[in-house]
Amino acid sequence: MALATYIVGQTPFPEFSVVLKLDDVQILYYDSTTWKPVYRSHSESKYYDEELSDADTVFHVIYDDLKYLESHYNAHLNKTGVHVTQRLAGCELNNDKPGPLHFWDAFNGQSIGEFTFDMEKKEIQNKLLWAAWDKATQLQVKFLHQNVFHPVCIKTLQRYLNMEKNNVMRKVKPRVRILRKMLPDSQGLQISCLATGFYSRHINLTIFKDGQPVDDEQITGGEILPNGDGTYQMRKSLVISEEELREEHKYNCTMKRLNLDNKLDITFDVDEFDPGSFSLSVVISVLVFMCVALIITALIIWRKRRAAEQGSETSQSDYSLTPSSAPDEK
Repeated sequence: MALATYIVGQTPFPEFSVVLKLDDVQILYYDSTTWKPVYRSHSESKYYDEELSDADTVFHVIYDDLKYLESHYNAHLNKTGVHVTQRLAGCELNNDKPGPLHFWDAFNGQSIGEFTFDMEKKEIQNKLLWAAWDKATQLQVKFLHQNVFHPVCIKTLQRYLNMEKNNVMRKVKPRVRILRKMLPDSQGLQISCLATGFYSRHINLTIFKDGQPVDDEQITGGEILPNGDGTYQMRKSLVISEEELREEHKYNCTMKRLNLDNKLDITFDVDEFDPGSFSLSVVISVLVFMCVALIITALIIWRKRRAAEQGSETSQSDYSLTPSSAPDEK
């Protein structure tokens, strides 16, 4: 997939930039500062000249399209400031069989349509809001995608899949656990289902109540976040009221990795959790802490008094020796 961004207005970023990725591994970066690819996963490529030519061909067409889109939509807005037009474009391999080519366009964060070219059927599906093509233009677009864009995309995909196969096709199982947190002011208990350390990023994480999935409106979190080691994590949380805790429902968390027969269930039983015992344990902990603090304070005071008494006894002993030694000095 290639994410292309065209910016109009004063920003610290290039006017035009492209990030090319194989699944979630960045392959190269390209922008209008140099109009040359900068490799991320490999510092050099033996296909550099060929890929520079392909990049000039494909990315300049995207640049021209996004520039046109910006002027087209900005003319209707008649506004100044920063405007961002983007395109996400790419192709796929399904069991080494080339799939369709897709791209999606957006202006200032709002979708403005999508486009699909099916190489097998040689058909175009045009759902772009800005593109009302006549028959001649459609034939030209079809020719370019059939003979230039789709072949270049599949060739690049196959090339870098061969180079990055061990990375993008690795499978790392997640570590899954349930976290508990008592909320203040009698707001109940928050349980969180955390899956971390997994790759690839495609998993489903579901919280169940009495065997039924909890409504999404009650769930917080759920975003896929990167870890520092190249793996991912996901957390979903649910707040259980004190009333629900007393009703003794059964909650469990299910993790399933997509495209794999790999399922893991972890159960949280509310019978094991008594909010009253939690409050009592907090009170006991506070009382123990206060007793320890009082004992330490009393010990410090006693030691200071003991030291003062010892100092007073030493002074009196020194004074009593002085008169008895006086006759000898005479």
